[in-house]
Amino acid sequence: MQKRGTFIVIEGLDGSGKTTQAKLLAATLKQSHNALYTAEPSESRIGTFIRNACLYEKKRLLPDVEALLFAADRVEHVENEIKPALKEGHLVISDRYLFSSLAYQGSSGLSLPWIRAINKHALKPNFAVFIDVSPETVLKRLDRRKSVMETLETQRCVREIYLRFVEKGELVLVDGEKSKAEVFKALSSVVSKFLEESQDSDI
Repeated sequence: MQKRGTFIVIEGLDGSGKTTQAKLLAATLKQSHNALYTAEPSESRIGTFIRNACLYEKKRLLPDVEALLFAADRVEHVENEIKPALKEGHLVISDRYLFSSLAYQGSSGLSLPWIRAINKHALKPNFAVFIDVSPETVLKRLDRRKSVMETLETQRCVREIYLRFVEKGELVLVDGEKSKAEVFKALSSVVSKFLEESQDSDI
């Protein structure tokens, strides 16, 4: 019987370096753990719509509409990409997942229990990391066209929600203010520790 794969999530503010770190992690673990990189919004039709019509419009959609769109995209992402990969024994590394909806739409005033409810079919990750940087650092780093969610006030609220999940133990914090190499070393360390402990617990 083939061993089921492992699902790891990398979260962070826009500009935190999470995409770079998630891709580096997947590339590093690819040989030893058959790792696979994926991201949200996904490459599905809904994910493409979110990127094109929601993130870069001058005015945000209603928060509940955003949350429902991301939840719908997440269903396709889980069913079409994540679950099949896990079934084949892959180590799946997702750049953003449910915590992003909780943090970003939650920062707009939506009830976190409601966001969880509309994502009730979302697969629970085995391990999740929050790469933490200050909102001020984020805005300095962003040299591309900003999304509608990349304002200082929004990023501060989003970070506060992420940090609550860190306090609850749902996310493991990695300091993202350091150099790319130092951040990756810290990220690799916490992920490797988790994988080692998971392997030991299976014996």
